Amino acid sequence: MEGNDPPVLERIQVDAEGSGFVGADSATVLRPWGFNYDHDRDGRLLEDYWQDEWPTVIEDFKEMAVLGANVVRVHLQFARFMESPTRPRARALARLADLIELAETTGLYLDVTGLGCYHAADVPDWYDALAVAERWQAQACFWEAIAQACAGSTAVFCYDLMNEPILPGRGETADDWLAGAFAGSHFVQRICLDLEGRSRIEVARAWVQLLTDSIRRHDPDAMITVGVIPWAFHFPGAAPIFYDPSIRPLLDFVCVHVYPERGKAEEAAAILKRYEFGMPLVVEEVFPLRCDLDELTVFLDRTSDFRDGAISFYWGTTPDQLAEGKPSIGDAILRSWLLFFQQRAKLNAAAAGHGGVGSGGVGQGYAPIR
Repeated sequence: MEGNDPPVLERIQVDAEGSGFVGADSATVLRPWGFNYDHDRDGRLLEDYWQDEWPTVIEDFKEMAVLGANVVRVHLQFARFMESPTRPRARALARLADLIELAETTGLYLDVTGLGCYHAADVPDWYDALAVAERWQAQACFWEAIAQACAGSTAVFCYDLMNEPILPGRGETADDWLAGAFAGSHFVQRICLDLEGRSRIEVARAWVQLLTDSIRRHDPDAMITVGVIPWAFHFPGAAPIFYDPSIRPLLDFVCVHVYPERGKAEEAAAILKRYEFGMPLVVEEVFPLRCDLDELTVFLDRTSDFRDGAISFYWGTTPDQLAEGKPSIGDAILRSWLLFFQQRAKLNAAAAGHGGVGSGGVGQGYAPIR
């Protein structure tokens, strides 16, 4: 990149061997190393402030680039983009277009995760009242609108259909689309309340088929995935339903969310390896939430030979800002992680032949953490 010209982002695709990611034109390897940008330090979701505080978003993207990220995962809330089952909100789509342009100018790829219902109070009554077929059609309309807004931008790394979707067990009937809350937010969502005589795999495949078709109708070249909970952590031998052999051909790569527990970094690495299915594998959420930084480093190192990327979290506060005043224990942990993140980005950029910390664009030869 010369002068003030923005970095050039190639469209990213799965390589010919199906084992990683490359630029569509140059075939230069890209390994996602980035951040979930899901809320700010006060817990406000991105759509809570991106209309009135757009300069904050711009500054945060610049900060993530300086820290060495090359991918930013954003979480779009269904209710902020749909005012009825069939009518998207033009203002939200316009701001999404601004976000795409910002990603292009800062050299950061976007992992666009949709259908969020993280704050239960924001979910409209009409949405929860829909029967499952109608709800799925509303979700398809959401994705059609998002894909139309994003189509043509090489800054779109992928679309993630939903954060941590789940299904009820055979013979069960759930009474709420949202599963339990974590820190006041509902990150896990059911795609149906009753299997209605079908198998869980049949339901999951029909849902994935509908939504991937809706996206590819408008953006056929973009990659699509689903970020899942690795249930084998909780139920040994649990099958990865959304990556069942009958569903994998509909998706481009595997996304798993992993928070290693203290003393179980090796176990977490072994469980992640079960998600090797002949497709690229990305840890779409990772953070020292239940273990310390040393143990998380062990997990990253033990998975480096089969993991194709990792995405952590950034909430709009730089390491310098986290050191101001009297930092809390949480601030200290977050600061240590961000400094680790940045150092790993520098080391891997240097190993790839690019000596400085930048946006990590493919054209810069950036190959994040192994």
